[in-house]
Amino acid sequence: MTHQFQFQCVLPNGIHARPANHLEQQCRQFECQITLTNHRTNNSGDAKSVLALVGTDTLLNDNCTLSFDGADSEQACQTLQTYIEQQFPHCDEALETLSDESEIVLPQSLLRHQPHLITGKRLAPGIGCGVLVAMSQIDPQQFATTTHDDNEAQRFEQARAQVSTHLNNTIANGSHHEQEITSAHLAIINDSSFIDGVTTLLATHSTANAILAVMEKLCHQLEQSASSYLRERVLDIKDVSIQLLTAAYPTVLDNQAEFSLQLPSIVIANDLTPSQFLGLDKALLQGLVLTHAGSTSHTVILARAFNIPTLSGIEIKDCAAALNHHVYVDAQLGVLAIEPSNEVSGYFDRAITLANTLKQQQSQYAHQQAATQDGHTIEVAANIACSVEADNAFAQGAEGIGLFRTEMLFMDRQQAPDEEEQFNHYREVLTAANGKPVIIRTMDIGGDKPIDYLALPHENNPFLGYRAVRIYPQFLALFHTQLTAILRASVHGKAKIMIPMIQSIEEIRWVKQQLEIVKQQLTAQNIAFDADLQLGIMVEIPSVAFIVDLFCKEVDFFSIGSNDMTQYLLAVDRDNASVSKLYNSLAPAFLRLLKQVVTTAHTHGKWVGLCGELGADSKVLPLLVGAGLDEISMSAPKIAATKAQLTEINFADSQTLFAEACECATIEEVEALLEQRHAQAQVKPILVQQCVFKAADFANKEEVIQALVGNLGIQGRTDEVYKLEEDIWAREAVFSTGLGHGFAIPHTKSDHIRHSSISIAHLDKPIDWMSDSGEVDFVIMLTLNKDQGDQHMRIFAGLARKLIHESFRDSLRQAESPEAIIAIITEQIGL
Repeated sequence: MTHQFQFQCVLPNGIHARPANHLEQQCRQFECQITLTNHRTNNSGDAKSVLALVGTDTLLNDNCTLSFDGADSEQACQTLQTYIEQQFPHCDEALETLSDESEIVLPQSLLRHQPHLITGKRLAPGIGCGVLVAMSQIDPQQFATTTHDDNEAQRFEQARAQVSTHLNNTIANGSHHEQEITSAHLAIINDSSFIDGVTTLLATHSTANAILAVMEKLCHQLEQSASSYLRERVLDIKDVSIQLLTAAYPTVLDNQAEFSLQLPSIVIANDLTPSQFLGLDKALLQGLVLTHAGSTSHTVILARAFNIPTLSGIEIKDCAAALNHHVYVDAQLGVLAIEPSNEVSGYFDRAITLANTLKQQQSQYAHQQAATQDGHTIEVAANIACSVEADNAFAQGAEGIGLFRTEMLFMDRQQAPDEEEQFNHYREVLTAANGKPVIIRTMDIGGDKPIDYLALPHENNPFLGYRAVRIYPQFLALFHTQLTAILRASVHGKAKIMIPMIQSIEEIRWVKQQLEIVKQQLTAQNIAFDADLQLGIMVEIPSVAFIVDLFCKEVDFFSIGSNDMTQYLLAVDRDNASVSKLYNSLAPAFLRLLKQVVTTAHTHGKWVGLCGELGADSKVLPLLVGAGLDEISMSAPKIAATKAQLTEINFADSQTLFAEACECATIEEVEALLEQRHAQAQVKPILVQQCVFKAADFANKEEVIQALVGNLGIQGRTDEVYKLEEDIWAREAVFSTGLGHGFAIPHTKSDHIRHSSISIAHLDKPIDWMSDSGEVDFVIMLTLNKDQGDQHMRIFAGLARKLIHESFRDSLRQAESPEAIIAIITEQIGL
């Protein structure tokens, strides 16, 4: 029997290898023939083949049909329709892009040194320096001379097994991005159309020529795509093919020296496959220049994940003279600087120093205990989905793991992880935590996160359905296995267990009974575990808020799931475009519920956290602090900035703010209150010691302006360093700001300064400012916001009048510290 349904592709990058891998796995659970037809291209493909799906050239907004023909076609149609509507849109995401090239402002502090710049397309941000080295590509045609024999089928299968093992090891040990991309490569070599294409040719072709023929056919098919993203997948096909060829014929490349980095290097190549990138020493790799790569290249995605600055669109021949010489790659500005003069090197070295200073500053906050301005502590933890994320989370300042989403261990596989595999993952995180708390949430499976091998029923409303703790009684062995693995791992750190979707006292008491059964089993087997391991629940169902006092008698802690709690409280599906505008965690009802949970729990001496990205919202953070939460958790990259902001928040003021917000009648009133609080909190003094430099070693005017403006970026006073610098130079172009007597006052009234600032540099050696101004050893830079009225000219005029007097000039030069300079200017100018 035949069934079908139509849908529109909503994936931002179309159906490429990664989402095709997800769809293929869903289709393989059924026996019927499943075909995807793209009505734009009229291409059809077997939905149980990743490559056939990619070959349909399905792009964003294409109208498609999935057709089902066979015994279980009706069930397959129902299941896949639900999957396409609810899960498939989350299989991919829009890729990070840098701002439009037309927005780039090359700073005058660089251009005035007349650098030799080659412009490229910015793909991964950052600045790097090193020796420019060219990486040659492996030509797959080197394997074409192999001859056919009787062992071709065995040779191919052995090569495929060897590459599969290597890819699976990468998946097991790699980062999230490595896992995603390597899984797509694994899907290609396991794809039925790829395997069938090669094996069909093995009767008359060598393994190498069979692989090459299939590779060329698939690459030609992808090259015809209207999507640049799909065209870039050609490199993935070649990557997998080269890995198979090398495994099948290990001696063919024996005469080629293996490419390796010996010094800090910028690598330039026509193409670089993901496997080649992963093989490079990241400690020495300082930048990439790729001739043909686009922003959606898997290699570029990996470069972003490893923070390697990357440009494309630069030919090797354009910089051949610079090979094996020192160069700079600036993927902020989109340039490769070759043959740098001392002045150009000075610019880039200082740019790198500024970038490193910002990283160090964030690192200082990252590894300090999170506390408010008036000493109130609140734990800032990380949310993770797999064990490999733990090291990075703690490196970025996590004070614990506030949410370890263990269901990710159960997804995208054919069977559940066994006890030993789970134990190893939990132990790895606890070891990385080094005594810090790790909240391990038991599997939140079902509903919006279905697992194929559990055969859960189709649901019309999965968010409110059969999921999380509700499925544990049916899959009791699975639940006991997870509890056993967590308990065994608990001796390696400070583990806590958290149960999702609890809504009644009966449920948590049942969970406690199961936990006790597992503990007794481990005790009987003389297996150690932490007898004091804490048990908590997710507060995400509103009914829990009304009986928190009763739950306090049953559990040790609570963690509020802000995302689910908001949508359940407001009856709004946040993924439904028709009603998502109603989803807002600043609703007064949510704030009052938050107050109810925290106040009641604290009355009974229980700890309350909040997991979700709400805690990383700079405007909302004071509100959450004022609510009295003990912990907030978020994605790791946001931890340092959150800790830094906490140092500027007053706990008592935040409590008042939260009380006022709870009295608001509408979301708009709450947002207006926070906007007012945010604006007031962001006002910074105009002159602070962090913007004053004594004995500065700047060698020229360009370095002075670059350094002072760059420092304003580090201090959070501007978000547009290059544009602010351009405003300074625009004023300099009108007339010299040198005042004589060794003083200069560069200045601007700009939209690109968030906090009006005075920056000061007392130079250790005078520099030439302008031919008509003579040498300068004392620079006072004014960068004032346009909203400050006439403050710009008032301060400038006041300084100019005072600098006429030798006594004032001498007092500034003789001041022994930034604080002393600030005191003199404040007193004399009346700031």
